[in-house]
Amino acid sequence: MSTAPLYGLVLSGGRSRRMQRDKAALAYQGMTQLERTMALLEGRVERAFVSVRAEQREDPLRARYRLIADQRDDLGPAGGILAAQASVPEAAWLVLACDLPFLDARTLDHLIGARDPARAATAYRSSRDGLPEPLCAIYEPSSHAALAAAVVAGRNCPRKFLISADTALLEPPSPGALENINTPEQFAQASAALGAPERQVTVQYYALLREQAGRAQESLHSAAATAGELYDELRRRHPFTLPRELLRVAVNAEFAEWSAPLADGDTVVFIPPVAGG
Repeated sequence: MSTAPLYGLVLSGGRSRRMQRDKAALAYQGMTQLERTMALLEGRVERAFVSVRAEQREDPLRARYRLIADQRDDLGPAGGILAAQASVPEAAWLVLACDLPFLDARTLDHLIGARDPARAATAYRSSRDGLPEPLCAIYEPSSHAALAAAVVAGRNCPRKFLISADTALLEPPSPGALENINTPEQFAQASAALGAPERQVTVQYYALLREQAGRAQESLHSAAATAGELYDELRRRHPFTLPRELLRVAVNAEFAEWSAPLADGDTVVFIPPVAGG
């Protein structure tokens, strides 16, 4: 039996409810998590794809990559895996979550090197509970029918699928590499652990924000990697009452997305809604 070609899939279709912002767009060391994870796959798989919900196809961060859209958006990670398997059924898929900032090349090389194509999947054993880690794992083509059947039966959890499937389980060479980051508090801790660089930025305020900040402008050092992260940081410093959804943001005098990366020396303006009309 010939070994199936290995493709890569980065799952980025989650709604990031606990994080309250797009986890794929979080940056720790100058790259978003999606960019960093795709870079780790480069040279290790024949082709790499990003798993998305249908409405994320036009997102600028994701649109630069090959995309595979979920056929249903209520299945979680299992839906992304099934969509990838359906798109290229002859391939094995190295599936990665986009919220693993400590994932390293050594961990991926070990997983790929220990791959057992005769089994349904190859996965790491969690250092916490000994159960399979489903979002840093290789799914062989033979796993597709069983995973699809499990989903039809209402069992959408990839971890439970790997428990019941013929899965080769490995001990991770670096257990910390598989720590996923789901909340703002975990993000702050991971950023500190990874030594996220600080940037000096100038922030200008208008209208209600100027009143609440008590100033029209300030310069500060920040570890925020994006405009959105900067506003969240400033809300912890100042009594801002306006949510992001009511504001526009400009970086260096040009309107920008909240996911716009920040560089040292940038000038950022948060623009509140205009009263009246």
